[in-house]
Amino acid sequence: MAKTIVITGAGTGLGREVARELAADGHILVLLGRTLSKLEKVAAEIGGGAYAVACDVSSADSVRDAFAVIAGRSAAIDVLINNAAVYQPFLVKDASDEQILSAVMTNYVGPIYCVRAAIPMMGKGGHVINVSSESVGLPFPMFSLYQSSKAGLERFSEALSAELAVDGIRVTTVRAGQMMGEDMTWNITPEVAARFGAACARAGLDLRSRPISHFSSPAKIFRQLIDLPPDLNLEFVHLQARHR
Repeated sequence: MAKTIVITGAGTGLGREVARELAADGHILVLLGRTLSKLEKVAAEIGGGAYAVACDVSSADSVRDAFAVIAGRSAAIDVLINNAAVYQPFLVKDASDEQILSAVMTNYVGPIYCVRAAIPMMGKGGHVINVSSESVGLPFPMFSLYQSSKAGLERFSEALSAELAVDGIRVTTVRAGQMMGEDMTWNITPEVAARFGAACARAGLDLRSRPISHFSSPAKIFRQLIDLPPDLNLEFVHLQARHR
């Protein structure tokens, strides 16, 4: 049966690949992200009734507006995939207010805003999937805000699962490993990249030696999560890249 699935951060990276995978099964995809042109390009590519809605998940007003649009076009939401995130290296001692707020609001508060907006449109059998990062269990320099915000998201997922169980709504955390793809860009200066490499070296970490998967590989797992039997839930999934 076709489901209505909302995906945040759907214009690029993992979000886009998940949309491509799920569209192949005939689901109706609602693509959220900050850049409407990217979302519309994905919607046109996958077809099947997919539509794009501009949304900055770090803004409560933007999330409310986006879900009002969804409510006007879709009778219900079956699945919410909180995928949107910001991933930029910086030292806490040098961090600007904007960098701190961006990391916390997008990676942690944003999913909460989206869950709050989606729950009234979800019935029994609804499913919330929150995308985390394996960096939660592998601390490294210059990503303390990213890692801690994702750790908070994992704890939120656990508590939310207990809260929504009585309503028949499932909650799953997907902890993703290192990924890459055609649009994998950090938009950082060579100076910052050099500082990051040096900081990792001082900490005895060589992230370049760790395996990396393509975005399309973990995206395939979401098809399985969407099709779980109604009497089962996977509360936590760790997708680890491996050397080939």
